[in-house]
Amino acid sequence: MPAHAAAASSRRRPHRTDHDMEELFAPQRTSSADLPDPAPLVVALTRGILEVLAGTREADQLARWLAEETYLKLVTRANLSRRARSARRVAVQRPVFTVRTMRQMSPADGVVEVTVIVTMPDRTRAIAMRLEGLDRRWRATDIRIL
Repeated sequence: MPAHAAAASSRRRPHRTDHDMEELFAPQRTSSADLPDPAPLVVALTRGILEVLAGTREADQLARWLAEETYLKLVTRANLSRRARSARRVAVQRPVFTVRTMRQMSPADGVVEVTVIVTMPDRTRAIAMRLEGLDRRWRATDIRIL
């Protein structure tokens, strides 16, 4: 190897490991101060989730606001709801509901946990969500529907 090539190779940046690359391309945490008020997103997600479960909306339409694992759980739950409707021969209907209460707390910077109580003609449901600031927007990293 010529002398100038050896000198150039010794000045190169250290080789990035796979771990470094994963960290570089992983979702980046965002502070609450750099994020909008989560309340409008919570209301929109609540509507969207209830519509997905009712069969009037595709889960794909909510994908950008859901973490991957959360999205997959919603798809599974929607498939189970579809099968149940089919077995009972119930037609798909847009859900009618009213948001009764919405409680929000922030256990850490860039994290919001919300509980939404909705009343429907035949039942009352609670939806709990954890939103995290990732890549400069809120994303639901966990959703529980009771």
